[in-house]
Amino acid sequence: MNQYTGSNFDDFLAEEGILDEVTARAYKRLLALQVQDAMTETQMSKSELAGRLQTSRSQLDRLLDPENTAITLDSLERLARALGKQLVVRLA
Repeated sequence: MNQYTGSNFDDFLAEEGILDEVTARAYKRLLALQVQDAMTETQMSKSELAGRLQTSRSQLDRLLDPENTAITLDSLERLARALGKQLVVRLA
């Protein structure tokens, strides 16, 4: 019998010891999608956004990489301002 029958996916990930890692990557992926939507909305290229952040395009790619979950609040705030957005952080 399957030991996971009746449980949810979060329970499975927790039992595997990867819930935090998977959750962090999912949030980072969501952030990258929101940035892409904002760039499309304002017709801003990655090069232009990198220029507004005073960084290179390759550094911007690393910032948006879902595999790289180490991002500071300062970086998120700078990214939001460069997109003309406001950063909102909340605990749920």
